[in-house]
Amino acid sequence: MAYYYDEPSRTFNEYLLVPGHTPATCIPASVSLKTPLVKYRKGEEECPLSLNIPMVSAIMAAVSDDNMAVALATEGGLSFIYGNQTIEQEAAMVKRVKDYKAGFVESDANLSPDMTLNEVVALKEATDHSTMPVTDDGTAHGKLLGVVTERDYRLSRMSGDEKVSEFMTPREKLIVAPADTSLKVANDIIWDHKLNSLPLVNDDDTLAYMVFRKDYDSHKSNPNEMLDAHKRYMVGAGINSRDYAERVPALVEAGADVLCIDSSEGYSDWQKMTIEWVREHYGDSVKIGAGNVVDGEGFRFLAEAGADFVKIGIGGGSICITRETKGIGRGQATATIEVAKARDEYFKETGIYVPICSDGGIVYDHHISLALAMGADFVMLGRYFARFDESPSAKVMVNGTYMKEYWGEGSARARNWGRYDLGGKKSLSFEEGVDSYVPYAGPLKDNIAVTLLKIKSTMCNCGALTIPEFQDKAKLTVISSTSIVEGGAHDVLLKDKAPYASNMR
Repeated sequence: MAYYYDEPSRTFNEYLLVPGHTPATCIPASVSLKTPLVKYRKGEEECPLSLNIPMVSAIMAAVSDDNMAVALATEGGLSFIYGNQTIEQEAAMVKRVKDYKAGFVESDANLSPDMTLNEVVALKEATDHSTMPVTDDGTAHGKLLGVVTERDYRLSRMSGDEKVSEFMTPREKLIVAPADTSLKVANDIIWDHKLNSLPLVNDDDTLAYMVFRKDYDSHKSNPNEMLDAHKRYMVGAGINSRDYAERVPALVEAGADVLCIDSSEGYSDWQKMTIEWVREHYGDSVKIGAGNVVDGEGFRFLAEAGADFVKIGIGGGSICITRETKGIGRGQATATIEVAKARDEYFKETGIYVPICSDGGIVYDHHISLALAMGADFVMLGRYFARFDESPSAKVMVNGTYMKEYWGEGSARARNWGRYDLGGKKSLSFEEGVDSYVPYAGPLKDNIAVTLLKIKSTMCNCGALTIPEFQDKAKLTVISSTSIVEGGAHDVLLKDKAPYASNMR
């Protein structure tokens, strides 16, 4: 006989937070949003991999490419590059993120002394690099002969046929440092000598790395940046349970910091087999998340399989139609509460803390605060990020308003049937997502700053300065449909609805 739940499953919109005492020391500027991304053991001083803000972008072709990954990592979050593309394409996106900014850069715009100015200009246009090292063989690790910057040539006064050796800044005029120089010392040298770049060389004077002033300046203005041990942007990547034996090695080689199985339903043997393969070949060095699940039973299955984090949510996304197509799913708030409870019980039993990610069901900014209060360690967002300049989808005019295209991975447009994890050969399938538009919202940086301020303000209203403290102190109340109406503007004629538009995910 079928099992029946006594209580209806609820959405975030059916809850409010009841404020607690706010100490004078509790102000938004003092709030830390740092949160664990992967599992860790009780007693460990720090989680092996943490987010600086509790937001990651969805594994979707309309949301997460290398441009989005760079923009979100700059603000302290993480993107999961979409896996519904060839292995080579996904690995290339990951590599572009890892190479985009680094404290120590292996130059991909290198010159030989015999190249011409025309070739220099062409390489600059192709790579967007204005500082290029000159080596004897024109490679990133040849013997350093000099450097070419925009200050070394004037297109209006030169023919273009001049050799690099004629106008480069030669090696003897460069300030360089040994290859084992720390990033702090390198930055001090750049600062003290007013340099734009600093070559790091090996004992035989071959080029090891370049360190750029712009990277130092960028980090000063973006203190929450998600950086790895080599000061490179961090990035995640989506995988599936079919070609993981080929895809995972390519993504690891490209530098992916964490992987996540992208599936519409994660309580399956296929996800378990995928995780086991990763553990067999990489041990714990490769971090991998799994999901999605909506109850404690599904969480425990994936946690025991070895998942580094577990995603929650089926059918709650704005472009997802799984619930109406298959009758499968659960209200996102109820699912988050139950899985959080299961995570805490698992931690008490095993001493292993497996973070959980609430994926879907977030319509307004305050829903993120509710998800965190209910126990989520971080949230995954699709529609929220799809609206921004940095998303890969097209910006179009619809009825006089700029919109961004947004489609689900289970839609006919994506045809990502491999994410269903139902085994066997690929065959005819049916849609579990739609193709749509979302209101264009401008640059990510401006919008996410407002969202984070709201989260921090809410936490202060509950007397919390950290996410764990927020979860400990939060008081949640179920509200009626009448309360939902009362909570918004009502019984007035609004002059301008624009301010409310920024609330929409």
